[in-house]
Amino acid sequence: MADCEQTLREMETFLDGELTEGASTSLRAHIEGCTDCLQAFDFHAELKAVIAAKCRQDEMPAGLLSRIEECLQADIDGDGRIG
Repeated sequence: MADCEQTLREMETFLDGELTEGASTSLRAHIEGCTDCLQAFDFHAELKAVIAAKCRQDEMPAGLLSRIEECLQADIDGDGRIG
């Protein structure tokens, strides 16, 4: 079973559906039995929903996608520079 520290560390990955089935089951069991982690889960889930809703309403600023792609390519190339 997951402990509180591990649960909080993996919360976003869990909410994104990126944990393995076993890890998700363990984390879910911990959340169901731990009031503190359940409150943290509720907060993170609601925050994620609010951000997603807000981002759907706004258009992406001009050039943002190309700047993100450049940063990612720099990391892949080992450059590590941003901008």
